[in-house]
Amino acid sequence: MINIKQFVFNPFMENTYVVYDENKNAAIIDPGCYEGYEQDELVNFIKSEGLKVQQLINTHCHIDHVLGNAFVKDKFGVELYMHEKDLPILEAVPSYSAAYGFANYQPSQPDHFLNEGDIHKIGNIEFEVLFLPGHAPGHIGFMNEAERVFIGGDILFDGSIGRTDLPGGDHDTLISSIQNKLFKYHDDVKVYCGHGPETTLGKEKATNPFCAIK
Repeated sequence: MINIKQFVFNPFMENTYVVYDENKNAAIIDPGCYEGYEQDELVNFIKSEGLKVQQLINTHCHIDHVLGNAFVKDKFGVELYMHEKDLPILEAVPSYSAAYGFANYQPSQPDHFLNEGDIHKIGNIEFEVLFLPGHAPGHIGFMNEAERVFIGGDILFDGSIGRTDLPGGDHDTLISSIQNKLFKYHDDVKVYCGHGPETTLGKEKATNPFCAIK
């Protein structure tokens, strides 16, 4: 069974997720926690639930999704999983973090690279790794169609899509990722977005003004 806890962190209102199974095996996905009180909120939940954090995952490496990478790696002694094509995006963050008000940003490095079609496990949970470029060159998402769950970073939002005007972004590539890969899955799949509320694939297929296909 997939359990998901959402946190909203940093001025970008980024969604950080803790995903865990029935045995309390957990992963932290896209930790946006920067301030001490944000870090405390994350840690306090993990302690209160008795979770065993075993890994750190980035769907992509824009600053708002990686602010807490170094903290999580150090606090929980875990390794970072991401797609190799987003490594330049991650390595660029220190060059501009202060300009965005994050002067104390601590950089991090990946330990493992995930690829299209990998089956990635969080305890007893299995996710299919989807390579979904367009918002970022190495953007990935995590699909469990059996439980109708997709953790998608900044690919698809409730009534919107990820921006494509940042380095490595491309609008046509993003629309192709959504329509040709993501939209092949069941309408009932719940999408846990990188910003804003949850949605479903069926809703976005039918009504999203940027990428609807129905």
